[in-house]
Amino acid sequence: MRFFLASTALLTLLKSRQALGLAVDSNIKDVTLNIVNTKLAPDGFSRSVVTANGTYPGPPITAIKGQTLRVKVNNKLTDPTMRRSTSINFDGIFVGTSEAYDEGSPFVTTCPIAPGASYTYELALNDQAGTFWYHSQLSVQYVDGLRGPLIVYDPLDPLRHLYDVDDLSTVIQIGDWWQNSTLPLLDGYVATGVVPVSDSGTVNGAGRFNGGPAVPWSVVNVVAGKRYRFRIINQSARNVFTMSIDSHTLTVIEADGVATQSMTVDTLDLLAGQRYSVVVHANQPVANYWINAPFVGGAPARNLHQNATLSVPSSATLPLVPTPVMVPDVNITLDLVVTDGKAIWNVNNISYLHPTVPTLNKVLAGPVNASSFDPTENTFILPAHKTIQITFPPTDDDDAHPLHLHGNNFQVIKSMTSPDLNVVNPIRRDVVGVGGSGTTIRFRTDNAGPWFFHCHIFWHMQAGLATVMLADPDTTRKTVKPDSAWNDLCPAYNALPADLQ
Repeated sequence: MRFFLASTALLTLLKSRQALGLAVDSNIKDVTLNIVNTKLAPDGFSRSVVTANGTYPGPPITAIKGQTLRVKVNNKLTDPTMRRSTSINFDGIFVGTSEAYDEGSPFVTTCPIAPGASYTYELALNDQAGTFWYHSQLSVQYVDGLRGPLIVYDPLDPLRHLYDVDDLSTVIQIGDWWQNSTLPLLDGYVATGVVPVSDSGTVNGAGRFNGGPAVPWSVVNVVAGKRYRFRIINQSARNVFTMSIDSHTLTVIEADGVATQSMTVDTLDLLAGQRYSVVVHANQPVANYWINAPFVGGAPARNLHQNATLSVPSSATLPLVPTPVMVPDVNITLDLVVTDGKAIWNVNNISYLHPTVPTLNKVLAGPVNASSFDPTENTFILPAHKTIQITFPPTDDDDAHPLHLHGNNFQVIKSMTSPDLNVVNPIRRDVVGVGGSGTTIRFRTDNAGPWFFHCHIFWHMQAGLATVMLADPDTTRKTVKPDSAWNDLCPAYNALPADLQ
């Protein structure tokens, strides 16, 4: 079936030319992100947008395996119709305990950056390589545009023999887009309990809506005969995208920053926050081919702008190269329930509300136990060096909730689309679908710290679908040594009037 819709791009097959090489930089990768309000029209409708360096999506951050990423964020937001404070999270990066204060989760590991202020995040990438992204973690601010790719290259990639080209031209960013700003959208959600439906979808920042102008499609040029590693990132706050390329197959080699056994598929589903690398062989006659990206994300009748084909094929199974299966020491069941007609999601009958004092600040202030946290902080204190199994029971909920764990990843023992347990070669990733027949994951608490665990449908996260997995607080308190810049964030933010927060 062919799809012609708002979230579409063109794959243009060209004659052969030289592919780009990969250079190794110094040990520190410095990046500056100026967070500014910019007038843009990604789908043809002009609006004020929250951007990094004036673009949507934001500028690509690239690094080499083993480098340390140092990102200076200058908050220059001024538009009163949107949040003016901000905080940046780097999705999928394994943040070590000593760096937990630079992890970027507001009211969990830090306070937001006030307008007019700056802050520098410093994260050691160590042995990680793969496809990641960055976005605002404050409320639903990244819906207003603050999102971009983060690619960590491995000069000795063991899968390098499978592709010829892997550069910025092969990064494909898909996302949902709203023409209204998030403050009124959030007010509408609170008033009705209905999650806002996007006006359109974008591919590399370009899309169309029903009745709108013919915005030029994003175009990806490829050379006949070469094999391309496309890094696909779903930067949505809600929508599920199904990717395919006319007359070409997709060979999956990475999921959420982890190399997989190669698997060839015709279509690929991506939940919000998920990333895949796929190899596409440009082996068809020289021509233009559609890159198809139909999406689902609410009833289209609620927003007649939305131009999408509402059909999602079953997800392909993507087993990893076998790794030891962890045996659980601690078992936790998380039951996700929405309050009918309200913008309230509950995890084990608790709707998460962020505290005034971040979780990490409480841990650093002294020994903590369950009574140190309000019930609405939904904080699970986990013992050191144990395997945690989290089970999400079966549900009739028709949303596939993309649950995302910060600072770590996990083994997917049971997928929501299968009744079977995989205790042989489970995939490792940091975003997994929850719903349907139930989901089971396992992770280790060797990385001490408070790690946010939430739905990547950010409207649901804002409505309380979140918890904090606090691993080994005693080691966290002894290891984390924030600098003065971090210590200044909370007093500066707390001193702001509400409209500047």
